[in-house]
Amino acid sequence: MRRGTNLVAVGGFNQAVVLDLIRRAPEGLSRVELAHASGLSPQTVSNVARRLIDDGLVLEAGKQVNGRGKPRTILQLDAQGGFAIGVHLDPSLIAFVITDLDGAVVARRIQRTPVAASPTQVLDAMQTSIDELLADSPEVPRDRVLGVGIAAPGPIDRERGVIVNPPLLPGWDAVPLRDELARRLGVPVVLEKDVTAAAAAELWSATGHDGDDFAFFYYGSGVGLGIVLDHTVLRGASANVGDVGHTVVRAAGAGGVPCQCGMAGCLGVQTSPLRLVRQAAEEGVIGGPGGAGGAAGPGGADGVDGRADLDDLEDPETLFAAFRELADRVEQGDPRAQALFGALADDVATALVRFADLLDVDRIVCGGPFWEPVGRLMLGRVERAVRTSPALVTPHPVRIGSSAAGDDVTAIGAACQVLDALYSPRPANLLLAAGA
Repeated sequence: MRRGTNLVAVGGFNQAVVLDLIRRAPEGLSRVELAHASGLSPQTVSNVARRLIDDGLVLEAGKQVNGRGKPRTILQLDAQGGFAIGVHLDPSLIAFVITDLDGAVVARRIQRTPVAASPTQVLDAMQTSIDELLADSPEVPRDRVLGVGIAAPGPIDRERGVIVNPPLLPGWDAVPLRDELARRLGVPVVLEKDVTAAAAAELWSATGHDGDDFAFFYYGSGVGLGIVLDHTVLRGASANVGDVGHTVVRAAGAGGVPCQCGMAGCLGVQTSPLRLVRQAAEEGVIGGPGGAGGAAGPGGADGVDGRADLDDLEDPETLFAAFRELADRVEQGDPRAQALFGALADDVATALVRFADLLDVDRIVCGGPFWEPVGRLMLGRVERAVRTSPALVTPHPVRIGSSAAGDDVTAIGAACQVLDALYSPRPANLLLAAGA
């Protein structure tokens, strides 16, 4: 848990500490409890609390009688004190959410990414969608919108606010995405890597110490790892932390698939939805008569319908629909589909054990576009494999679970990056202020 300081120069840090404590205590905290938890003096806590109340971020929510003495006033987060907009830019869809200060979604919209559209046309569509979403949400005053967060496939250049050669988004290299959207909307905009944004969503919604140390395993067209240590989302030197696709999880002689890096059994290629769907199609698990029909891709698009449609698996919507159909085959008891998903679960578990050992986290959250259709099918097996692995050397148990945010996790995380940038205590800010 963060501890504060009584230095006048770092009042902003102290304010973030107190707000973070209040936010993570749904029942609220008294000023006495805040002073004890933060290490700040009672007078400092009172001053900070008054500023938070005046700013509309915290409210007084009744009295608490605790033995003899004066009843204590309980402070709670005013979730309606501010709002953030999150945008998940994906090759197949663009998801928009508006969240309150608690990270709860108050409005959402999903649309297909315009096919063969220029970045300017996509930006036009994003601006229009955000304006319409706000117009349809009268409970969200525009002057209470704190900013917009964008989550995009990496690698990104966070300092310049651009995506660098994004997969499946041709023409987006070095486009001034962040600055252009900020100019159009007139609010601050932050750009984040998708897996980092997903970790931020879990961090912002965590209570107690659940948000102190954990990893977020992101399963999309590729894989990634979001990392939270000491209640801080890690980004790395270039904000591209979490590229774990070349973690070897299976030996070449034990079914390891050759990877373009020259190795075999890399996590990215072993768990690739495209590879799994192609293998399922070759084995006749999906794509035959009655197969892969009616499955819905992200955003509710029509699914593939028959073997011929599987020829276009490079199309993200077609791939997603086929992957959902493969998951359906598992639930229907098809032994070939179950074997594919059993191997997938084992490979994921092998990777999670290595991540838990490396980072010393006690919780790993799994999520992402392709985790949603399969998480309920694999989670039990993954948990057992991690728990019983002889390679797990941490002196504590490791909990494995699925993200509670569901399909919106990355867009929610993008919005939470705005909240995190404004209101989360950061040791780096403390050091800078103390040295000022």
